[in-house]
Formats: sequence, C-alpha cells, structure tokens
Amino acid sequence: VLDSQYGMYVWPCAVVLAQYLWAHRRSLPGKQVLEIGAGVSLPGVVAARCGAQVMLSDSEELPQCLQRCRSSCLVNCLPDVPVLGLTWGRVSPELLSLAPIDIILGSDVFFDPKDFEDILTTIYFLLEKNPHAQFWTTYQVRSADWSIEALLYRWKLKSINVPLHSFGADKEHLASSSLPGRHTIEMMIISLAQSEGT
Repeated sequence: VLDSQYGMYVWPCAVVLAQYLWAHRRSLPGKQVLEIGAGVSLPGVVAARCGAQVMLSDSEELPQCLQRCRSSCLVNCLPDVPVLGLTWGRVSPELLSLAPIDIILGSDVFFDPKDFEDILTTIYFLLEKNPHAQFWTTYQVRSADWSIEALLYRWKLKSINVPLHSFGADKEHLASSSLPGRHTIEMMIISLAQSEGT
C-alpha cells in the first residue's frame, strides 16, 4: 500500500470525512463541492449522493488515480461527476476555470510534508476566489514534528479543529485501520483568516 499507488486505497481519513459529510447531509444539497487528492473518492461520492454538485480531482500526473475517481463514480451511479487533473501548487487552465465552490474536501492530503505548502497554495487560491468557502480536511497524526500552523499563518488561513465525537466518528470501526502503527485521525476546517465565521 505504501507506494505510488497510495491513492488507490480507502484510508481511515476518508471514512472519517465521509462520516462528517453524512452527519451534515441536510446542508449539502445544491452545494458546489470540490474534492482534491480524491483517489477512490469516498468523501466526494458521499457528498454527491447527498445532493451536492461535486467535482473530483487528483494530480494530472497520476492518471491511474483519475481513472479510479471515474470508476468510483460509475460504481456509485454518478456518471456525470466531472473528474479533473489538478496538481497541488500548479496554476493550470483547469484550476483557473473552476466554477464557484462552497466546500473543498481533502482526506489525508497532509501525508507528506514536502507537499504541505503546495496544498495550502492551492487551497489559498481557491479560497481567495471563493471567500466564503471552507476546506474540510481530515488527516492522520503521523509525527509530532509535522505541523501546518506556520504555513496557515503565511497563507493568511485559519483553522478550527472539529472533535470526532461531535459527529460520531470517534468509534474504533471508523477511525481505525488494519495497517500497522498509530492511526490517530483529526479533522479541521480551514478558511481565510479575514473571513467572517467558520
């Protein structure tokens, strides 16, 4: 699992984020949602099944992940969900031409510290274009040394932590994994620092 195909696996973070979407399903109909680093697209599929207008994206350099997004949509009777190649940190015609967005989803995108700034660069760009949008993200605590706090400050972003128990995701069968090691999952909502409300 821990190779270039890691976007082909349903990680515990995706299950937790999907649970958050399910808990907030009544607020999703009509919302414009973009999932970044979608891989198998569990959160995006749940959002679409709950009535959101969803776009899925993964790196344009990972065609197998883009195909997995399309396959997930077909299996879940969502053939019209667009799948875009968006690479974090890269301004592309696809990124520039995105329709307005209300919610950005990202499960376990904060996986490799070398990508953190590219991810937040992309998120900042999207939030600047959509000042009332929010980035809903779950991540696995892999190292006490990894933090995005300084990057959030640099990119004029703020975050609030969302306790897993507040949406029923603190159950072992949701936030656990059969993979070896520690699997502490956290959730946060990121928005522009000057934005009203969270």
